Amino acid sequence: MKKILIVDDEQDIVESLKFVLEVSGFVCYTAFNGEDGLKLAKEIMPDLIILDVMMPKINGYKISRLLKYDAKYKDIPIIMVTARSQLEDKMIGEETGVNEYITKPFELDAIVKKVEEYLGKANEEQG
Repeated sequence: MKKILIVDDEQDIVESLKFVLEVSGFVCYTAFNGEDGLKLAKEIMPDLIILDVMMPKINGYKISRLLKYDAKYKDIPIIMVTARSQLEDKMIGEETGVNEYITKPFELDAIVKKVEEYLGKANEEQG
């Protein structure tokens, strides 16, 4: 089963994403600050990361940059989910290696669709 890491300091967002993604057949891991998120990413080697920008300890841009510039983790797709909707914010996301940039508020279905685009439907791989 595909592993997804969700890193966001807003617990309700994390819980909602975790719920819809697990119903869709993915295994979810969660972290509520950047430092824990980065550590967990290196421990579990997720198949995809959903990442907030503004978080305690380490922001999402820095996490993305640290992972994307490390050969071991550079191929993990990162979906950035953030309240920051300015063009310059999206450009920073691109510069740090983010694969998708989705602004809050968002539809949970839209996130699930994006995850499935990158990973395929989890259930299909089980047989």
